[in-house]
Amino acid sequence: MSSETPSRGFPGDPDRHPHDAATARHDAVAALSEVERRIINRLQLGVPLTPDPYGDLALELGLGVRELLDALSSLLERGILSRFGPMFQAERLGGALTLAALAVPEADFERVAEVVNAFPEVAHNYRREHHYNMWFVIACDRPGRVASVIEAITEVTGLEVINLPKEEEFHVHLHLPV
Repeated sequence: MSSETPSRGFPGDPDRHPHDAATARHDAVAALSEVERRIINRLQLGVPLTPDPYGDLALELGLGVRELLDALSSLLERGILSRFGPMFQAERLGGALTLAALAVPEADFERVAEVVNAFPEVAHNYRREHHYNMWFVIACDRPGRVASVIEAITEVTGLEVINLPKEEEFHVHLHLPV
C-alpha cells in the first residue's frame, strides 16, 4: 500500500513532524476546533455559486464572514488545507493536465521538490513510498504545453519524468468527515 505525503509542508510531512505521516494527520485532525471541523465538512460538499459565496457559507455555518475567512487562512497557513479553490476541467477550457512521476534519490528529494514546485504549471506534488516517489499534476492552458513542461522538468532535474495522462475520467464524491 502506498502512503502519500504532500511535499509542500502538509502536517504529515516527516520533515515537519517528529511522528510518522499517519500519526501527524491524526494529530492535525485532533487539534481542529469545532468551527474548523464544521467548515471543512461543509466545504467538502462544495462552495455555493452565488454572488456572495463566503457570505452564504458563513450564514449557513452560523459564522461571520470575517470569522470564516480567518479560519480558512489559518487552515491554509497551518497546512491543514493544502489548497482552497475551484476545480476546473482543463480540457473543456482548452487546456490540458496530466499526472507525472519521478524516481528521486532520497538525498536529493527536497531540492528536486523545490525545483518541481517552482513551475507554475505544477498544481500539487506528493511524496510516495514507491520507486517513483514524487508524483505531481501538471496543468497547462494548452494541450501542447504539457510536453514542454515535462521536458523542462527533466532538463532541470536531470531525472526522467513519467507522464501518466488520464485515459478515462471518473467523478467520485468523496466526503471525509472530520
